Amino acid sequence: MNYLKVRLSPGLYFLATPIGTARDITLRALDVLASADMIAAEDTRSLRRLMEIHGVPLEGRRILAYHDHSGAGARGKILDAIAAGQSVAYASEAGMPLIADPGYDLSVAAADAGHMVTAAPGPSAVLTALTLGGLPTDSFFFAGFLPNAKSARRSRLESLRDVPGTLVFYESPKRIAASVADMAGVLGGERPAAMCRELTKRFEEVRRGSLQELAEGLEGQGVKGEIVMLVDRRRTEAVSDEDIETALAKALETHSVKDAADIVSNMYEIPRRPVYQLALKLGKG
Repeated sequence: MNYLKVRLSPGLYFLATPIGTARDITLRALDVLASADMIAAEDTRSLRRLMEIHGVPLEGRRILAYHDHSGAGARGKILDAIAAGQSVAYASEAGMPLIADPGYDLSVAAADAGHMVTAAPGPSAVLTALTLGGLPTDSFFFAGFLPNAKSARRSRLESLRDVPGTLVFYESPKRIAASVADMAGVLGGERPAAMCRELTKRFEEVRRGSLQELAEGLEGQGVKGEIVMLVDRRRTEAVSDEDIETALAKALETHSVKDAADIVSNMYEIPRRPVYQLALKLGKG
């Protein structure tokens, strides 16, 4: 038996569920599923199957469906149960709840009502892709799903072009070719990227290359499965000290030290302070 029945305090327990391999669930998540007074799920069948795989009995409990279309009725049942002193476990279909999955409204409502809200963390497609993608992980921006319409998709990509971190998208196999082509066109075909497909599953695949290379590889080729797309941040070309000094000298001909420093730091997208110090030096000279 891999679970323990434990005493849970009244409150809302968000559970991470496997994104592929069933054995990726945590022992604590199994404990919460075995012990919660009430269970809610985005997909009741998939959660029931997961509990069967790990031998966690329902023991007369029903699994309440809670998803984007459940409305206030299902949310009210959960909040009423917590208010009555019960513990409620909630699981989205795969990964962490709220990450491009339902649960946000429920989390806010429970917290606003003064209830305890906690999580048994675990699998996440976003973090798994970042681990495998080979792109910088010091800073990243999760953008979720791009719009279906081409014009709206390109407009959204335009707004993300200068984000100073690795971009992370979810995408469907039906749209991936069109989306990557738009990424290459809007963000720049030279940007390093990675397409992570079917993570933790039997046919897991990670394709790395520039956006243009990935776009060309997807032309006329169908793919299957869940996809996480990673795109490297925008890189500015290296600028030499000589280039900065030359630009400052020219700017100082018609601008104050302060304005010249602002112009050059913005021009090369570099920190203002050292540029200002150099401008002061040149101005005195």
